[in-house]
Amino acid sequence: MVGARRLTCAFMLAALLLPLFAAAPLAAQSWPTRPVKFILTLGPGSGADIGARLLADRLTRKWDQPIVVENRPGGDGIVAINTFVSAQDDHVLLFAPSSSFIGHPYQHNDLPYKPDDLAPIARVSNTVVAISVPMDLPVKTLGDVVELARSKPGQLNWAGLTGGLDIIFEGWLKSIGLDVKKVPYRNPVEAANDLAAGRVQLYESAYAIARPQIQAGKIKALAVTNTARAAAIPDVPTVAEAGYAALTIDGLVGLFGPPTMPKDLRERIAADIRSVMEADPLINDRLIMTAQVPNPGGPAEFAKSIEEQRAVLAKAAKELGITPK
Repeated sequence: MVGARRLTCAFMLAALLLPLFAAAPLAAQSWPTRPVKFILTLGPGSGADIGARLLADRLTRKWDQPIVVENRPGGDGIVAINTFVSAQDDHVLLFAPSSSFIGHPYQHNDLPYKPDDLAPIARVSNTVVAISVPMDLPVKTLGDVVELARSKPGQLNWAGLTGGLDIIFEGWLKSIGLDVKKVPYRNPVEAANDLAAGRVQLYESAYAIARPQIQAGKIKALAVTNTARAAAIPDVPTVAEAGYAALTIDGLVGLFGPPTMPKDLRERIAADIRSVMEADPLINDRLIMTAQVPNPGGPAEFAKSIEEQRAVLAKAAKELGITPK
């Protein structure tokens, strides 16, 4: 009799717990139940924007729900991130490069969000980041630039992106003992124009920003900071190939959700993104044309890539004597 009662209790307990275990997978399968929004930290026409719109078009068909792409540039990415975090909605997602936020703890006081507010869902691509110089600068390689800077301490200028990538680049310059002055710019296109005019001698940026001046024959790309050569510019070596592996950094771009989003759902969204990218060669072709490297990955892969970047950034910040605010 006692054994029968215990067995009955066990069945009752299992019946009570079963819905709890089934709830998360069921939610993952039924999502989305209404329109989805992608919030972008960059403006229209950027590589991330083009990638977001390509995926939004394909995923709209797959999910049978419309996807709205909303550009919220400005404030070093904080405007878009704050909009995303404030929504507290698993149908409002952040589509952004990691460079939009990994440098924030070193650059801003009283951030309106915590790093844990951004739960990685899917890595989509790596932006090609190039190191460029004026066409008339008498150098052919990144090593030549290093030697030129050593011979002219304090006489060369550099410009770059905002955020964590700038800290990494500046930390690299200091780590190899180069005295190159930074010229700050609000508009990266203006920096590329000044590079072409020779007012700046070294520029670290997304290749897409420098490309118009490169195609015009006014500046030249010497290396990319990515881990592998880019299909868009296969003749340009990586910084590792140029002898400066410490400068290696990929411009990660991907999708983030709120921290309350279940892991099963994040994995399902990542799988959907991977499937539409694999099924439609046009997406990869367009990403390559916009100087990105298609590189889909799941939540764990994306989170690991970001943490690796944060470690590189922390090392560069330490080199510069910068501590989190």
